[in-house]
Amino acid sequence: MFQPNLMEALEMGQNTSESEVPRIREDEFDSATKSGSENHEGASGEDQDPRPNKKKRYHRHTQHQIQEMEAFFKECPHPDDKQRKELSRELGLEPLQVKFWFQNKRTQMKTQHERHENTQLRTENEKLRADNMRYREALSNASCPNCGGPTAIGEMSFDEHHLRLENARLREEIDRISAIAAKYVGKPVVNYSNISPSLPPRPLELGVGAGFGGQPAIGVDMYGAGDLLRSISGPTEADKPIIIELAVAAMEELIGMAQMGDPLWLTTLDATSTILNEDEYIRSFPRGIGPKPTGFKCEASRETAVVIMNHVSLVEILMDVNQWSTVFSGIVSRAMTLEVLSTGVAGNYNGALQVMTAELQLPTPLVPTRESYFVRYCKQHSDGTWAVVDVSLDNLRPSPSARCRRRPSGCLIQEMPNGYSKVTWVEHVEVDDRGVHNLYKQLVSSGHAFGAKRWVATLDRQCERLASAMATNIPTVDVGVITNQEGRKSMMKLAERMVISFCAGVSASTAHTWTTLSGTGADDVRVMTRKSVDDPGRPPGIVLSAATSFWLPVPPKRVFDFLRDENSRNEWDILSNGGVVQEMAHIANGRDTGNCVSLLRVNSANSSQSNMLILQESCTDSTGSFVIYAPVDIVAMNVVLNGGDPDYVALLPSGFAILPDGTISHETGAGGSLLTVAFQILVDSVPTAKLSLGSVATVNNLIACTVERIKASLSGESA
Repeated sequence: MFQPNLMEALEMGQNTSESEVPRIREDEFDSATKSGSENHEGASGEDQDPRPNKKKRYHRHTQHQIQEMEAFFKECPHPDDKQRKELSRELGLEPLQVKFWFQNKRTQMKTQHERHENTQLRTENEKLRADNMRYREALSNASCPNCGGPTAIGEMSFDEHHLRLENARLREEIDRISAIAAKYVGKPVVNYSNISPSLPPRPLELGVGAGFGGQPAIGVDMYGAGDLLRSISGPTEADKPIIIELAVAAMEELIGMAQMGDPLWLTTLDATSTILNEDEYIRSFPRGIGPKPTGFKCEASRETAVVIMNHVSLVEILMDVNQWSTVFSGIVSRAMTLEVLSTGVAGNYNGALQVMTAELQLPTPLVPTRESYFVRYCKQHSDGTWAVVDVSLDNLRPSPSARCRRRPSGCLIQEMPNGYSKVTWVEHVEVDDRGVHNLYKQLVSSGHAFGAKRWVATLDRQCERLASAMATNIPTVDVGVITNQEGRKSMMKLAERMVISFCAGVSASTAHTWTTLSGTGADDVRVMTRKSVDDPGRPPGIVLSAATSFWLPVPPKRVFDFLRDENSRNEWDILSNGGVVQEMAHIANGRDTGNCVSLLRVNSANSSQSNMLILQESCTDSTGSFVIYAPVDIVAMNVVLNGGDPDYVALLPSGFAILPDGTISHETGAGGSLLTVAFQILVDSVPTAKLSLGSVATVNNLIACTVERIKASLSGESA
C-alpha cells in the first residue's frame, strides 16, 4: 500500500537503501498517528547517514505550519517538487519534511476512509443476516393452500405462497358473482374453479388478480367536476367481476364492428360514408348493454386512417389518461382514471383494464358536454393487432342526469412499415341531444361533432405535430424558421398549453358557470369569471372569459385562412390598433401549411406595446380548425426560444374555433361555417377585487365589435 510513496522518493533522487525502508515507513506511521504534527528533523541527513544506531530526533511542527499544510492539502493532496520547495521556504521547513508530512497525511486519510467503509459493510451485513433469519422463519411457518399442512423449505417460495392464497380467494369470489354477470351480457356462467392451475390464465384474468389491490385513482385535475363526474367513485369489489365480463364482451363486439361490412354497415347514397344498420346490429350483437333508453338517439360511425406513429406509442397514449386528454384536448375537456384493475402483462398494456370517467366537448358554449362512466380495456390479439375498447358502466351506477352512454367504442391498431400504424376507429353512443342549440343541431345529428372521423382526424394531426417536435433535419431556407431543437420543443410545449387552456375554457363544460348577457338568439355573448392565484402559467387577478358562436355563409377553410393570416389580422383585431403585424418566427407542424406555431409582432404606434409579442397556433383538419393566440412578454419568449422552461410564461389565450355547419353546398362542395369567438381578459390584477359592470360591458363591446368586423370582411370577400 506504500508503493506510490516509494516511487515519489525515487523521483526525488534519494538513495534510500532497502534496509532503511521499513525504518522510514515505521517512522511515517508513528508520525501519522500523531495527526501529522510531528516529523523528522533533518531527515535528508539521516538518509545519507548509513549508521543504524543513530538516535532519531523528532520535531513537532508549529500550529501555523500545520494549518498552512492542512489548507494546502485540501487543494492539492499530491504536491510536486516545485510546490513542496515553495511550501518549505514559506514555512521554514526542509522539502523532505514537507514531503513526509504529506505522505503521512495521505496514509492517515486512507486509513480513516477504510475504517468508515468497514463500518458500513458491517452494518449492511447485519441487516442482510436479519432479513435472512426473517425469511427462514416465514418459510418454516408456511402452509400448503390445498391441504393446510406444513411445507418444507425450498418446496414453495414465499411469493408463490401468497399468490396461491390470493388466487384461491379470487376464484371463490368469481364463482360467486359470475352468475350475476351472465344476466348483464347473456354469457354462460364460467366455472373458474374447474380450470386447472397448471394452465396459463388469459392475460385479462392474470391482470385482474394483480390489480385487485385497490390502486388509488390517477388522472387530470377534476376541478369543478359536474354532477355525474363528481358523484361517481371507484367500483366496489362486487362490481369488478361484472366489469370484467362487460369488457371481454365489448372487445369481441368492437372487433366485429371494425371488421364487418354490409349488411351491418350500409354505404350512403353519395358513397362518402357508411351508416350503421341498427336492426342488423341487434341481430349480430344481442348481448350488448341493454336496450336504448327512451328519448336517446343512436350515433354510430367508423373511420380508418394511416398515422405517423408506431403502435406502441399509440397504445400508450390511449391508456395513459393524461396523454389521452392532451392529445385529444379539443374533444376531451376532462378525464380521470378512478381505478386500475389491471396494468397488463409482459411489461406492456396487453390485458390492461381501468375504470374511467370523461367529459367530451365541442368548442362552443351552445352544445352540452357528454359525460361518461366507462371501463377501458386493451388487448393484443393473435395477429399482432392491438385493440382498445370503451364501454359504459351505467348499469352499475344508474344516474338520472346521465345524457350519454357509450356502447363498445374504440379502435384497432395495426403495425405498418416505417413506424406508421393503421387505425380503424369505431364510435357508437346513445345520447340525449335535446340540449343542443338549433345552430348546431345539423352538425351534431350528422354524427360529425363527436364521431369517429373527428377522433381519427385529430389523432392524425397530433401525430404529425409530435413528429415535427422530434424532427432534427429542419430546412433553413425559409426566413424565421426556428432550427434550435430545444427552442422548438419549448415553444411547441408552450403553444400546446395555450391550446389546452383555450379548449377547456370555451365549451359548455359543467366545470363552468356561463352567464348570458343581453342579446338575441345565437348572437348571445356568454361570460364567466375566475380568480387566478398562485398559478405561474396565468397572470394573477380576475380573468373574464367571453364567448359567442354564430353562423357564417362562408366555407370553413376560407374563414380559417382569413383568421390565421397575419396580413389580414388588422381587419378584425381591435387590440392591434391597426398596426402592421409581422411573423417573426414559425414552426411548421403538419402537411397542411395551416398547421403551425407562429410568433407575431405588432408594429403599433403605441409605444407601450413594444415589449409584447403574440404567440399563435393554427391547426386544421377535415372536421374543424382552431386559431388560438395569446400576448406574451418578449423577455419570457427569449428564454423559451433558447430552450428555457415554458411553464412559467403567463398566458391568457383567446381565439377562434371553426366547425362546418353540417350542410353541403351543391355549388361550392362545402357548406357554411360555425364560428366561436372567445376572449380571456385580465380585468383586475388583484384576485380579491370585485368585478365591475364596466369591465363586463367593455369585454361585451370588444367581442361584439370583433364579430361585426369578421362578418363584414368575409361577406365582402365572398360577395
